[in-house]
Amino acid sequence: MRRIALALGSAVAAGTLALALPGSALAAEGVLIVGGVAYADPEGCYDTDSRPLTVDNQTDEVALVLSGPDCTGGLLELVAPGESTVSEFGASVYVD
Repeated sequence: MRRIALALGSAVAAGTLALALPGSALAAEGVLIVGGVAYADPEGCYDTDSRPLTVDNQTDEVALVLSGPDCTGGLLELVAPGESTVSEFGASVYVD
């Protein structure tokens, strides 16, 4: 029974990854402002030493605020398109 569950879990994970990959090649459209610095059509991780961390997400993707540099640490906030936030403990922002 454990093998079946493992195989099924692997198949679901592979299917999810396969569906996610085609969209990941495209950057978000719009402007992401992190700590006062604007990034046009951002993609990937953006670090800042600015405290508190300000994020203004004017893209078409959700931005993730993380507690560590280089998009490490815990997820602190999700910033929806058109929204902004101020994060006391944020150190980096990721957008796909």
